[in-house]
Amino acid sequence: MDLTPYRALLADLAAKSGEFIRPFFGSPDLVVETKGDATPVTLADRGAEELMRAMIRQKFPDHGVIGEEFGSERADAEFVWVLDPIDGTKSFATACPLFGTLIALLHRGQPVLGAIHQPVLRQLMVGDGATTTLNGRAVRVRPMARIEDATLLTTNTLSPAKYQNGPAFAALAARAKLFRTWGDCYGYLLVAGGWADVMCDPIMNPWDISALIPVVRGAGGIITDWQGGDPVNAKSIVAAGPALHAQVIKALNP
Repeated sequence: MDLTPYRALLADLAAKSGEFIRPFFGSPDLVVETKGDATPVTLADRGAEELMRAMIRQKFPDHGVIGEEFGSERADAEFVWVLDPIDGTKSFATACPLFGTLIALLHRGQPVLGAIHQPVLRQLMVGDGATTTLNGRAVRVRPMARIEDATLLTTNTLSPAKYQNGPAFAALAARAKLFRTWGDCYGYLLVAGGWADVMCDPIMNPWDISALIPVVRGAGGIITDWQGGDPVNAKSIVAAGPALHAQVIKALNP
């Protein structure tokens, strides 16, 4: 499959949504609302998703769209875009740059193209399952072989105990050389870019996951759910290099 026209749109979606989001970052006038699921949302989230939806509709009117803020349109189409305009709204709303825009393209339900865009740092990571680039430069996961030498990341230290095996995660974190909450999609950018080794999220939504799959795989990493299963349609994610992933899954599920 020739992904060239879709890559061009993906890059344009990232650029235009980034231009929209940047003025809101760190603004003292930013208004943060709480949605029905108790998660935060801002005008930046909603406006960026509306902008991207309009661009997709204009370029590929027969494509479907699934987005965090405005739901699904033609979700059964052959090609479906999955959008999370600001993954890490809590960070964004507190002027912390550990957030990003997630853009994925599904073909018959399988992610074939994904992007993590950090608009403030102007980092665009794009993966197609075979290769991953950061601002056009090829990146790979680093060849870490021992948990004791690894940098382990998660988004929220309280979530593993709430949604998975908390004591097992605590034991894994204690084994790691460095444990940090460099979370949401930025943690996956760090793993795929070779700066961290393991990223774990015990609870996820489809718009959180789809873009990460081709990005992590394209960088040579392994991405599954918490138990080591298929990440497509999963509700949790573990991403790591090939030498570490099985060790992490075993540690999380004793």
